[in-house]
Amino acid sequence: MTLSKRGKGGAGAAAAPLGMLEEQVMLAVVRTQGRAYGMTVRRELEMVTGRSVAIGSVYVTLDRLEAKGLVASRRASGSGGDAGGSRRVFSVTSAGARALADTRAMRRRLWQGIEIGSLLKA
Repeated sequence: MTLSKRGKGGAGAAAAPLGMLEEQVMLAVVRTQGRAYGMTVRRELEMVTGRSVAIGSVYVTLDRLEAKGLVASRRASGSGGDAGGSRRVFSVTSAGARALADTRAMRRRLWQGIEIGSLLKA
């Protein structure tokens, strides 16, 4: 079975599923909607997963997702004690929402019929 890469706009029913970090970053963007800039996405990931996440990997992933058309960013001015001018705030596009739904469906299919208890007893 051949999977095509998801291009800008996410066209194609057989598009490649999201990687784990891509999926997690996109879900963190959704969870932090309206304030989804790099650092809040990182904090959300760390809070939910309980794992340390490098800010550089978050930004690289956000840039890659934006190049694929799965997230979009806009400039928003800093607030309060922020040292700088503007920051990029991210949102999931409609193509990104489809990619998340496709990835969730694929994961459900993979897990279908698997009993964890039998794996733990082995």
